[in-house]
Amino acid sequence: MVFGPLVAVLAVAETRLDDFFGAAATATWVSGVVMGAGLTLAAWYPLAGTLVAALCLPAGMLLFGAPGIAGAAVVGMIGAVSWAGWREPLRRSALALGLAALSFAVTTPSEASAWELLFVPAVLLPCWSMGLLARRSEERAAQFAELAAALDAEREAGAQAAVAQERTHIAREVHDAVAHSVSVMTLQLGALRRLLGDRPAEQEVVAGLERLGRQTVEEMRGLVSLLRERVEGEQVAPMSSLVRLDELIADVRAAGLAVTLDAPADLPPLPPVLDVTAYRVLQEALTNVLRHAGAAPTAVAIGYTEQALTLEVRNAPATGGRPATTGTAETGRRPGHGLVGMRERLAMVQGSLQTGPEPDGGFAVRARFPLPRTW
Repeated sequence: MVFGPLVAVLAVAETRLDDFFGAAATATWVSGVVMGAGLTLAAWYPLAGTLVAALCLPAGMLLFGAPGIAGAAVVGMIGAVSWAGWREPLRRSALALGLAALSFAVTTPSEASAWELLFVPAVLLPCWSMGLLARRSEERAAQFAELAAALDAEREAGAQAAVAQERTHIAREVHDAVAHSVSVMTLQLGALRRLLGDRPAEQEVVAGLERLGRQTVEEMRGLVSLLRERVEGEQVAPMSSLVRLDELIADVRAAGLAVTLDAPADLPPLPPVLDVTAYRVLQEALTNVLRHAGAAPTAVAIGYTEQALTLEVRNAPATGGRPATTGTAETGRRPGHGLVGMRERLAMVQGSLQTGPEPDGGFAVRARFPLPRTW
C-alpha cells in the first residue's frame, strides 16, 4: 500500500532533479506514477500489478521517448518481483519474474555494456529468491502451527481418556465395594421382615430400613453413572435434584394430591449431596401425605438464603376421618419409617428436621439444610 505511492513520488522527484531526462521528463514521471499505481494494485493482485509495472518501462521509452530507465522504475520492478515471489505460487511468481526481465530486455539499448546487461538478472533473481524464501518460511510456520495444534489436541484427548479410564475404575470400585453389600443387606432385611409377621411394630421398622436400602442402591447407581464413561446409546437415569421439582409436583398431582408450590423462580445450584437429599426429603414427605392423609390439600414452600435452604410440606386435615400425618402410622401413636429416613438423610448434611401436628388438625414437615460457606 505504501510502496506504490513512494515509487511514484521518487519518479517525480528524480525527473525534476536530474537533467538527464531533458524534454522527456514529463513522460518519464508520468510512467513512474502509473507504475506506482500498478504496484499499489499488486498489493491485492501481485501478477497483474507486476504486468502493469512492467509495461510502464517500454511505454515510457518507445511511446514517449524517455532517454533511459529511471532509477525509481528499477526500484519499483525489484519490489514487484519480490512481492510476487512471496505472495504468489512458484509458477505465477516465475511468470512475474519473466515479465520484469522481458521489460528490462526490451528497454535496454543495443549499445549497452556487459555490466548493464548483467545488472538486471543480478538484481532481480536474488530479490525473487528472497520472496520465495519468505513464502516458504510462512508456509512452514503455518505447518508448525497446525502440527502444534494437532499435538495439543492429541494431548488433550489423551488426558481426557485417562480421566475417563480413572472414573470408570473408581465407579467399578464403588459399585463392587458398596452396592453389592447394601443389596445383600436389603435382601436380608426383607427375609427378616417376613419372619416378623406377628410383630407389626418391628416389622414396620424393618420395612422402612429395607425401603431405605433399596433407595440407597438406586441413588448410588445414579451417582456412579456420572463417573462411568458413557457408552453411545446408553440410557442414564436422571439424577434426583430440585431441578426436577416441577416434575415431582406434577407426579403427585397426577396421583390425586392437590399441591401448591411456593419456590424461588431461579434456585441457584446446590452442592450435589445436599441437592439429592432435599429432593428425597420432599419426595418422602409428599409420599407420606398420599399414604396417610389421602388427598388432603398440601402446601410446599422452599426458601433460600446464603446460609441455608428451607423446605416445608404442610397438609390439611385428612379426609374421611383419617389422622392427618405425613410421617406416623395411621394410629397416630408411633413414628413410622418415613420420618426416620428423613432424619437420617438430614443428619448426613448436618441439617435439622421438625415435624408435628398443626393447630388446624393438619401435619407439617419442616427441614433446614445449612449451606457450606463459599469463602
